[in-house]
Amino acid sequence: MSKNRVPGFSGPPKWAVSFFLWYSNDHLKDAVLGDLLELHQQRRKLMGKRKADWLFVFGVVQFLQPFAVRKKGRSTHLKHLDMFRNYIKIAWRSMNRQKMYTAIKIGGFALGLATCMVIFLFIRFELSYDNIANADRTYRLYNHYLGQDGGKWVSTPANMASVIRTSYPEVEKVGRLIPYQWFDGGSNLVRRDDRAESTFEEKIAYADNDLLDVLAIPMVYGDRSKALSQPMSIVISRAKADKYFPNENPVGKLLVLNDDKTKTFTIGGVMEDFPPNRHIDFDFFLTLSNVEFWKGEQDSWCCWNYDVYMRLRSDASVPELEQKMLSIKDTYYVAYLKETGNTSEADVKKNHTFKLQPIRDIYLAGMEVGDNFRHGDIRYTWLFGSVAVFILLLACINFINLSTAKSANRAKEVGLRKVVGSFRSSLIRQFLTESLLYSFISFAIAVFILILALPFFNSLAGKTLTIPWGQWWFFPILIASALFIGFVAGMYPSFYLSAFKPIDVLKGKVSRGSKSGSLRSAMVVFQFTTSIILIIGTFVIYRQMSYILNAKIGFDKEQVLMIQGANTLGNNSETFKTEVSKLAGVERVTINNYLPVYGTHRDQNSFWREGKTKEEKGIGAQAWWIDEDYIATMGIKLLDGRNFDRSIASDSAAVIVNQAAVKELGLKNPLDERIENWRKWKVIGVVEDFHFETMKQKIGPLVFMLGKGGSVVSIKVSSNKMTKVIDEVSQVWKTFLPNQPIRYTFLDESYARMYDDVTRTGKILTSFSVLAVVVACLGLFALSAFMVEQRNKEISIRLVLGASVNNIFRLLTQNFVIMVAIAFVIAVPIGWYLMRSWLEDFEYKIPLTWDLFAMAGLVSVVIALLTVSYQSIKAALINPAQRLKAE
Repeated sequence: MSKNRVPGFSGPPKWAVSFFLWYSNDHLKDAVLGDLLELHQQRRKLMGKRKADWLFVFGVVQFLQPFAVRKKGRSTHLKHLDMFRNYIKIAWRSMNRQKMYTAIKIGGFALGLATCMVIFLFIRFELSYDNIANADRTYRLYNHYLGQDGGKWVSTPANMASVIRTSYPEVEKVGRLIPYQWFDGGSNLVRRDDRAESTFEEKIAYADNDLLDVLAIPMVYGDRSKALSQPMSIVISRAKADKYFPNENPVGKLLVLNDDKTKTFTIGGVMEDFPPNRHIDFDFFLTLSNVEFWKGEQDSWCCWNYDVYMRLRSDASVPELEQKMLSIKDTYYVAYLKETGNTSEADVKKNHTFKLQPIRDIYLAGMEVGDNFRHGDIRYTWLFGSVAVFILLLACINFINLSTAKSANRAKEVGLRKVVGSFRSSLIRQFLTESLLYSFISFAIAVFILILALPFFNSLAGKTLTIPWGQWWFFPILIASALFIGFVAGMYPSFYLSAFKPIDVLKGKVSRGSKSGSLRSAMVVFQFTTSIILIIGTFVIYRQMSYILNAKIGFDKEQVLMIQGANTLGNNSETFKTEVSKLAGVERVTINNYLPVYGTHRDQNSFWREGKTKEEKGIGAQAWWIDEDYIATMGIKLLDGRNFDRSIASDSAAVIVNQAAVKELGLKNPLDERIENWRKWKVIGVVEDFHFETMKQKIGPLVFMLGKGGSVVSIKVSSNKMTKVIDEVSQVWKTFLPNQPIRYTFLDESYARMYDDVTRTGKILTSFSVLAVVVACLGLFALSAFMVEQRNKEISIRLVLGASVNNIFRLLTQNFVIMVAIAFVIAVPIGWYLMRSWLEDFEYKIPLTWDLFAMAGLVSVVIALLTVSYQSIKAALINPAQRLKAE
């Protein structure tokens, strides 16, 4: 130690002193530092320098609490962070003080957000259909007839694709598809060539090799450019490859169709399974190479069974190509009509056109263009989206209503903050922070609800929606949405609450400010208007469905058992029919391909009344080949004439027509008339009109012709004997086809499935209606509780002066009932207009009677009364002395 240095005066570490001086408050640092230095010197004498230095550092760290940290000179960023942290604390304390209101705000928010999330996933899925490679250049050809009975349909002759391929260089690739497999009787039985038992498969179609390329179908095994190029070749999906040839490459293996060795196909490739968002969904493509279903059809315009898809060059103009394609009609179709003696070419030239439909428009176009595919409806897509937005609005309205209703409780806080120097901008930021906190908590709960609700929604809607956790945009969109919705919902309350003047608050002028609730009342009216419209929609849809399923449809769909795959019986089909007819409980049996439910075989023909020249356009009518037992089995009423009789040889040239055909053909005395298409027919009977398509369509002309055979055995069973008959029919089936399992359905179930889309819409709308009512009632319950809280003194005085429980109940509920009544008046015309537009899709529909709207209004009033009754009755039953003793 230096001789000149005074013992005991060596100071603490300089860096610790500098740290203390930098971070401590100016008004504390001098006094505190002096104390610390004095204490350091004393400790040094007693403990030594090293230990005294450590204790000094420890004292500095211990002293620097939040109250002692220097504020001046801190960065703006740190100041903002402190301020934001303070806002969060205040918001959290406010939420804890008002637990019921907080739960209602967050619960309503979460329900609305979860609904929006589900509908967002639904809309995204619907709009993603057929988003294949080169989708912007891929089109489907369809026919558009502009005449009186105009329509749009996709079927074209077999040689249409080859004409397009050779005539129009704008077309890069063209392929054909036959999206059904009814040429083999409609029974799709598949087996390996080395196995005995066949399996029924539903998704089988015919396709050109080029179609695989046009539709950009990815391959697992095989060469896409050659997979269907050879005769008797087949392409199967990955799922079917795993089913029939597990753990192996099946290319080159053999599959037998319909247990017929002459229909043995060689697997040319395995394609990836079609995703659920494709309008085409097949597991088997049979080649069209060297296939001809009708003699000479490949070089003729006789048989319109082929759908045509094409991919255009990038520089092709669709309108110009459509105009050029009119030459096909004049060059080929009109020439065919002249050649066959049909002189209606003038009508064809004038009214028949060809159009191109973008592949991405096919699914959401509904049934605008007739085809054999499943379809969505863009109107329903946006309807559900609108409903979800309205439900979210209801939740936001709850937040705004409750925030402004509780204004009296926050007024004193706002006034005091302004008195001590808070700016309005700071208060706005504080209240917006509260709103954002509500929003983020609600979003977290909404995601949890989404996880639980999505399987239920998929079941209702028949979809396979999934949460896109792995998509890069999912979480950024969630965060951005939480910020946006929190900001929007909190903006009005923030400006409203921050506008209170301190002088008014302290004088008590806003203590009852919650009663100035005209805007709040308007929002409640909006909530219940939306709810009543949804309730009206639910009632109308369910009444329409009840009408469809229970209306007189012209045939008896009950107790009819349908055995599928009967064409594989071959020559034994009539023997099978005879054996089944002998069973007790079986009333009638018929075998055919034509049934009065959508999705079974159809055959559209043109018919003329005899003597009319074919220069006139014939009527379009369904031509069904049936046996003599069909009419009785289906319970169709014969109005005039007689049924078919195979013992009468002339019945091979006889027909039975429905009333619509009689009217369209102008048959005044039908039994004395003849009609013709490709041959002449004598009318021997007239049946009552019956619905053989959905009730969205008018009953059209129908012509029955005597035939034999088909793929469906329809069995009319006596009441209460269905189970026994099924067992006995199964035993008979095994005696004929021991290696083929029996498949059966019921006619009434098939009829109901025609309206699955309407049923799903009804269920989804019902779910949304319940959600909307729940959200609206949450807000109504909270408002009623708050109103009771604000009027406690008034209610107590009224009770002391003799008011009854009924008087208090009426006082507290009448305003809410009036608001619901106003909402009902507004909702009725809107609901009537929307439901009338929806019912226009149906040719046969219910009337929009007053009772539908009255029921919706009654339900709304009852729900509102039940919601506010608890708080009202509770307020009326409490002893007024308990409330007034503190006054």
